[in-house]
Parts: sequence; structure tokens; C-alpha cells
Amino acid sequence: MRLQIKNVRIIDPSQNLDKTGDLFAENGKIVSKLSGAADTVVDGEGKIASPGFIDAHAHLREPGQEGKETIYSGTRSAARGGITTVLCMPNTKPVVDNAPTVEFILLKAQKEGLVNVFPVGCATKGSLGAELSEIGVLKKAGIVAVSDDGLPVSNSQIMRRTLEYTKMFKLPVISHSEDKELSMNGVMNEGKNSMILGLRGIPRQAEEVMVSRDIMLAELTGGYLHIAHVSTEGSVELVRQAKKKGLNVTAETCPHYFSLTDDVVKVYDANTKMNPPLREARDAEAIKRGLADGTIDCIATDHAPHTEEEKNKEFDLAPFGIIGFETMLGLVLNELVDKNVLTFNEAIAKMSTNPARIFNLEGRGSFQEGSHADITIIDTEYSYEFNKENILSKSKNSPFLGRKFKGGAVMTIVAGEIVWSLKDGIKTAK
Repeated sequence: MRLQIKNVRIIDPSQNLDKTGDLFAENGKIVSKLSGAADTVVDGEGKIASPGFIDAHAHLREPGQEGKETIYSGTRSAARGGITTVLCMPNTKPVVDNAPTVEFILLKAQKEGLVNVFPVGCATKGSLGAELSEIGVLKKAGIVAVSDDGLPVSNSQIMRRTLEYTKMFKLPVISHSEDKELSMNGVMNEGKNSMILGLRGIPRQAEEVMVSRDIMLAELTGGYLHIAHVSTEGSVELVRQAKKKGLNVTAETCPHYFSLTDDVVKVYDANTKMNPPLREARDAEAIKRGLADGTIDCIATDHAPHTEEEKNKEFDLAPFGIIGFETMLGLVLNELVDKNVLTFNEAIAKMSTNPARIFNLEGRGSFQEGSHADITIIDTEYSYEFNKENILSKSKNSPFLGRKFKGGAVMTIVAGEIVWSLKDGIKTAK
């Protein structure tokens, strides 16, 4: 299969490249020229070609929670959002703490997935925080990181051992930073709005205490620490100081944390309930500054699908989490690029080049010759309204329903094959 994308603006942060020209792919890889005539020619005039987006934090729910999402449905939703690679979290049922479950996910992704799927394994057995998983076995089976996401590793000694042991395999430890004692029974950010609404609050310190602890343990061990879903001003500053020390610490945030504040909870819509919760305006502004100065390395979705029945409950009783695959790029363009928080080059780095580097995904996040031909085509003039009828995820739990966006993915290419396009929709399986 030979692919040519003509007259497209090519942005590749890995090479500090921003030019207009032709992009070529053959046999699933990026090449400088084709060996023969192209089988498929795409007119890219007026559009941007980016290395395929890598979502470093998502929940595909399979195995065990297929009513919410499956690898089949989730990867189609990801493709529509321009995402070519998904790192799926291990809090499935059963959890991903053994090689057969890793192999099951990889096999399902190979057979049914539309984009690349890389599993994250449990840091501890059963995600119970008491005993390390067989991390070497999980690494051999195909995981790219470890985490007990959804739960923190509360025992400091266990977290220390996790960072020490994973260091041997160069595996990042993704930290769900939450002090469960401080956040207990909370459902939204603790502050003026929680008091007015009569809802139990989660103080920002519930996150910051654990971010601080894990950074200290990273300093002690020299391990590779990745802070998930940063939501507070204090967490941004803690990561900033860790980087100044030269520690092996990276961080991600999610589009909802720089696009929304806890003001939107005032309508008691459970689609505004997530963990960590939406914070205040000063936190959102701090996250933007952290993205701009490089403190925050990645933008990830924390795509967390739930059925309408689950979300259609009292705010206190509804589960945490929102979907995010199909709104990530629109929010990055409208809230960051259009408002001059990030350049196109910087934004693409945080959705592609940086996660590829952090999670050692060789040959991804770049257009260097020989790299995987995973490509996202962006049209900054494409306008649309995000609504339930057009969502490809099985779940529809988003606070952005009804929002109008300008700019988005119009084609997604995985291993040189067009898997989704605005014109033709879902085209093929891998």
C-alpha cells in the first residue's frame, strides 16, 4: 500500500518541522519517496498533517464492562478524534495484573481495533495496593507502563518498591494522585460552589499531598514517575520544581481541566462529575501556564465511559468520569491554540511526540523516515456541533454536548491505511 498526501502543511515537533509539501507512506511506514505510483492520493491543501495523536490515558472498559465501551467501539471513537494510539488503563474486570489479560487485550485490539492499543498493567496485584504485580511478566506480555489508576498506591513503601522495580524495565509509573482519606465521600471540588450546592467537597490538597509524596519517592529511587490528570495549581508547581531538580518526572492534564471550572456543576449535571474534580478558574489558568512553559508534558483524555443509566442519578450517586476521545482536539484548538496559549507545534507535541517519548513507543510521534505511518489530518476551518447522535463511543457522558467547535480531525491514518475520514466515515479495520 502506497499513500501520498499532497500539498499539506506538515508539522512534526520531533524534527522541529513545519513546512508545506507531500507526505509519503509505504508498507505502513513513512518514506521519503514511493517505489511506484501511489495507490491512494489525498489532497491535503489547506490542511495540517500531524504525527498521529497518542492518548496516554484512557479506559476501554474491556474486559468486563462492555456495556460502557469495548475495544471495538472505543477505538472507533478514538479514530474519529484523530487518535491513532491509545494507552488503556488496567482497572477492568478482571484488572490487568496478569499476562493472559494483557494478551487478551492485545489480541482483541489486533482483531477488532481500528487504532493501536497498548495496555497499562497494574502496579499491584488486584490493584489492592498491598503487593507488587509480576511486573517483569507483564512487561514481557506487552504493557508500556504500570498504574493502579482509579486508585492510588496509598502505601508509601509499596510505591517506593514500584518505582525501584519498574526502573529496571524503564517502565513509567503512572500515579493516580489522591489521598483517599482527604477525598473520602467527596463528589466535587471543595470550595465556595460545593458549599452553595450542598455537595461534599474534595480539597485540592487530596491531590497535592500525593503528588508531593510521589515526587519525593521518585527522587529517592530515581524511578520514572508520570503524574496523571493534573487538576490543581499546586500540583503544577510541584511538578515544575521537580523538573528543575532534574528528576524523572513527567505529567499530563486533560482538556476538561483547562476548559471548564466547577461553576458548571451548578446545574447538578452528573456529566460534570469526574475524579479529580473540576477545580476553580485559578487552577485552570495555572494548568494553561504549565502547558505553555513545558511543566505539563502531555494532554490525555482520561476517556471514562459510563452508561446513561449510571449517569442519570443524583449527583452524589453517579459515577465519576467523562468520555473524551472525540472532543480532545477541538478543545485543544479552541482553548489553547486559538487563544495563543500554545503554538500548533507545541500542541501537537503534547498529543503525539511527548507521549511517544515518555512511554517508549518507538517509531511513533514522528514523521522521520521509517516511523510508523500513523497520521492525523486536521482542518482548522471544519466547524461542527458535538452531539449524542454523532458520537461513536458506546457512552455519551460528556459535559460538552451541544458545544460548537471550529477545527478538528478530518482523516485518521493508521499504518498507512485510512481508517476514518470525515467524508467516508469508518472505512476499514486494521
